[in-house]
Amino acid sequence: MRSTRHTTSDASADPPLPATGASTTALLACGVVAGPLFIASVLAQALTRAGFDPQRHPLSSLSLGHLGWIQIATFVVTGLLVLAYAVATRRVLHPGRGGTWAPLLIGVNGASLIVSGVFLADPINGFPPGMSEQPTWHGIVHSLAPALAGLAGLATYAVFARRFAAAGRPGWAAFCLVVAPIVVVLNFAALPAADFRLILAGLALSWTWTSLIAARLMAEARSRTTNHSLPPRTDL
Repeated sequence: MRSTRHTTSDASADPPLPATGASTTALLACGVVAGPLFIASVLAQALTRAGFDPQRHPLSSLSLGHLGWIQIATFVVTGLLVLAYAVATRRVLHPGRGGTWAPLLIGVNGASLIVSGVFLADPINGFPPGMSEQPTWHGIVHSLAPALAGLAGLATYAVFARRFAAAGRPGWAAFCLVVAPIVVVLNFAALPAADFRLILAGLALSWTWTSLIAARLMAEARSRTTNHSLPPRTDL
């Protein structure tokens, strides 16, 4: 009976995860820097673009006009960084808990950012001045990208919360579960309040969470690599 219980316990536990290399650490760093890069670019543009009001205009409007290439590049570059982070997440977590869904969901977010850059939003609330505000097909595609990213993001919070809880890290699990509803409330409150700054606040919180999770995975990867490289003990 003792042998049977031991076998059952081992089967339910996560398998040991492999050591990771320098390339994986570099890809995880992409997840750390993606958020700060995105927020810094958006804030710099919001404060300097003539006619842009962060309360009345969504950040996607920054993709329009003669300086719109800056925000387009921001979307695409950040998306590529997130895709690189998704690859690293697969390497770090697979075949353990979250090793399948976390990288897939993170990859969806990265792809959504790239789509947001490739397909331009429609002008809104008079920005940019002089451009028609009639809906376009590319504006519709653009609007679908953040919706898809939002759903994937909510699922990502849940996946990491489950992983941290199973690993005996209740603080990190609680962090995931607390951030998720705050981001949702900020996004849903933006339209009734007629204030797109609430969405920016939600994005800043979400990107902060992403950076901290990536940094946490980086620490785990380094610790695993260090332990893997230690010589085996010869004492009995």
